[in-house]
Amino acid sequence: MQKFILKLFPEIMIKGSSAKRQMTGQLYNNLLTILERINSEIKVKKYSDKIEVFTPKEYLPEVRERLLNTPGIEQILEVLQFDGMDTIDKIKVKVRELFADSLKDKTFVVRVKRSGKHEFKSIDIERTVGGHLLANSEAKGVQLKNPNITLQMELIEDQLNIITAKYPGLSGFPLGTQGDVLSLMSGGFDSTVASYLTMKRGIKTHFVFFNLGGMAHEIGVKQVALYLWSKFGSSHKVKFVTINFESIIEEFFRATPPTYMGVMLKRLMLMASEKIADEMEIDALVTGESVAQVSSQTLRNLALIDQATKKLVLRPLATTNKPEIIDIASKIGTRHFAENMPEYCGVISQNPITHGSFKRMEKVAKSFNYEILDKAVNEAKIINVDEIVDDVSKLAAVEVVHEPDPKKHTIIDIRTEGKKLESECELLEIPFHKLNKAFKELPRDKEYLLYCDKGVMSQLHAQYLRDAKESDNIKVYRPKED
Repeated sequence: MQKFILKLFPEIMIKGSSAKRQMTGQLYNNLLTILERINSEIKVKKYSDKIEVFTPKEYLPEVRERLLNTPGIEQILEVLQFDGMDTIDKIKVKVRELFADSLKDKTFVVRVKRSGKHEFKSIDIERTVGGHLLANSEAKGVQLKNPNITLQMELIEDQLNIITAKYPGLSGFPLGTQGDVLSLMSGGFDSTVASYLTMKRGIKTHFVFFNLGGMAHEIGVKQVALYLWSKFGSSHKVKFVTINFESIIEEFFRATPPTYMGVMLKRLMLMASEKIADEMEIDALVTGESVAQVSSQTLRNLALIDQATKKLVLRPLATTNKPEIIDIASKIGTRHFAENMPEYCGVISQNPITHGSFKRMEKVAKSFNYEILDKAVNEAKIINVDEIVDDVSKLAAVEVVHEPDPKKHTIIDIRTEGKKLESECELLEIPFHKLNKAFKELPRDKEYLLYCDKGVMSQLHAQYLRDAKESDNIKVYRPKED
């Protein structure tokens, strides 16, 4: 079994004893839920200042990946555990067996942390083990500063943990310890990064999407939400809410002066989100707005927008620059989604106001028929995020093929990573973020099947290519499940 030692986020450790117990317990439960899906043999042990995870070695890469993306963990230590190490002689022999060969022509240093009752000190272990290795290996020598290799170990009573790798964790609070929020999701850079930041802070983040036209856009946003939840928040069930805003556009144009359209649209979205949040007993909303990024996001206009709701509105990106937001998106894996999100028919103000008037906004707001907004909210569709794959399959207008014909079909694997697909059909590998451009170069006399792990991105891009009139000979390939 491979062992991980998980160091807790420092802000957890400085909490009072009751809060610390509650947060540590939540992280423990979150890990049980996440790791059980990988394999039931994976064990989790909880301590007051750390959590240990034991996994069969065949699941090591997958378990490591899950731990790296779990909120609440500050540092991940990959270790080898040996029990019965109650003397320095036993420790030095074990360390020599493991590392002597790897020290050839290299400098090294031994670092030890010790807890429990022993007849020796940490420095005694360091000196004895270091001397033993120097005498029984072809090491170049001991070097206290900047050695080629640092051998780190912890001795707890008679248990020796030799640290073989260190990784920075996601930090933040364990998911589920800070309440729930409803995030306004467009699928672009800002809303996805804002949602990630609330999840990282331990907030259970639900999603609401306002469809202003287009199945492809809805499928795309659902895919991003599924990705964020799967990677950072799968320890908890969360909701995805779709509100059809196409129905309010006619009334919107009738009642709203062109200069106030950007501000008014955001107000309507907050009002609709507030109603959904009330039903879900959620106290706060999340948006991806950044001060002065666009005309509706000046301080005055944000104040006008916030007047539309009594809910707390969180803006994690309020003082963040666009390059910084894009950098975060790249690190968490949502950049390609944002860059390839289908455009929708949004509302573009003519000469948008940057310093709106409270009195004028009040007058504009009174002229809108809110019965139409209420109707759109009442007809909102709410599903669990983990139901998105099945939901997209029902939404999908693009035919799904389960048994491709080698004489007829060419399969395009649009994944960015994963095990190579095996098929008797002609197989092309084009990552989804390159597909729109690359597809223009492909012959038009073939029938193409798009493939991804769950079929969601395949549906999105098949629909997108069809909408763009690139080809009608596009379908989705989903192998039959065993």
